[in-house]
Amino acid sequence: MAQSPQPRSSFGKSLAVYLDPRMIVILLLGFSSGLPFALSFTTLSVWLAEHGVRKAEIGLFALVGMPYAWKFVWAPLVDGVRVPLLTRWLGQRRSWALVAQLGLAGSLIWLGSLDPSSQLGLMAWAALLVVFMAATQDIVIDAYRIEILGDHEQGAGSAMTQYGYRFGMLASGAGALYLSDHVSWSAVYAIEAALLSIGVVTVLFAREPPARQLRAGNRVEQLLIAPFSDFMKRPWWLLILVFVMLYRFPDSFLSVMANVFYKDVGFSNSEIASVSKIFGTVATLLGVFLGGLVVHRLGVLKSLFVCGIVQMLSNLMYITMAQQGRDVPTFAATIAAENISGGMTGVAFIAYLSSLCSPGFAGSQYALLSAVGLSTRNTLSASSGWLVERVGWSWFFGITALVAIPGMILLGFFLLSGRFDEKPVEQVSAAPPAAPGSS
Repeated sequence: MAQSPQPRSSFGKSLAVYLDPRMIVILLLGFSSGLPFALSFTTLSVWLAEHGVRKAEIGLFALVGMPYAWKFVWAPLVDGVRVPLLTRWLGQRRSWALVAQLGLAGSLIWLGSLDPSSQLGLMAWAALLVVFMAATQDIVIDAYRIEILGDHEQGAGSAMTQYGYRFGMLASGAGALYLSDHVSWSAVYAIEAALLSIGVVTVLFAREPPARQLRAGNRVEQLLIAPFSDFMKRPWWLLILVFVMLYRFPDSFLSVMANVFYKDVGFSNSEIASVSKIFGTVATLLGVFLGGLVVHRLGVLKSLFVCGIVQMLSNLMYITMAQQGRDVPTFAATIAAENISGGMTGVAFIAYLSSLCSPGFAGSQYALLSAVGLSTRNTLSASSGWLVERVGWSWFFGITALVAIPGMILLGFFLLSGRFDEKPVEQVSAAPPAAPGSS
């Protein structure tokens, strides 16, 4: 008797999720999200250095990135305040996306028009405005992705977001530096601002997420409180926040010291660039793709567990590298394992954060959850150098795997608890409720 074709069919369905038109929209919006990041610091730093700005002053420009960590403060306004005229035409999400993108394009052109030699202070304010508009755009794009997709599609959605984001960073990083060899910096920033038209056109032709009643009402104080009081209605919400703090901590703990380790082992800068950056980026993109498939097939919580185990094991690869010394094949194998697992884990984690957010409050809740995870991981990771000095590299990498255990124990509790049980993928509706007609 012929074997059932179900496994192949199921795998085909998992692949097909990437071809959904909504995924293409999310990919293009991810590009708009990644575009301004380098232009507000790393690419900007090159421009400032070319004009002789002191290193100490260049370093202070890192402070303009603070709105990314504090975007949850004004995210409730993005969730609940209507944009005059535009909201009636485009809806809540797309109207705010258009405002953020046009404001971002204008602030990039303003930043590019300034002279580092005589207008450094004004450049700092312009860069701060760029980051503020970029963070506002991120609030909208995250909320849009969460609300336009069904729960089982969040893994593929987060994968497409990461693909778009990385291509956007490539355009504003390597792309901008290449352009700067041929045109002025003001022209570079104008060209990068023009690339935001990709996001603008996407917003104009995309569908608005399903209509929902804004439960927070019209009063500003309600808008600020309701998203977070809604989240606190979840069972064990404090444990969820602790888990958000802990799950990606092993990856952050390791990455802080990774480049220092590569130099200690004896690799040259070109070897680090080729293996860790170029080859590593390709491996990460593969991991992102695989992560989307895993989440689609297993569901969010089971995927978090599988990807978390893979991440723990990949960290142990660094022990072999520490003991073997300068060996390029071992270096490449370690980077492949770490970046593929990191890409998978990142997709599963973003899908998990997305699944925690309620329609109507998605922008606020996602901004808060991502801020909690980022700020806490950065704080805890500050001790990594101190630990290396006391235990050495091999023990350090072993510890980076062990610190994953508390988060995995919490995840095991969520999986075993009936209140966190998930339906199999096949039992989940293939799409969210029908959205209003496109513009």
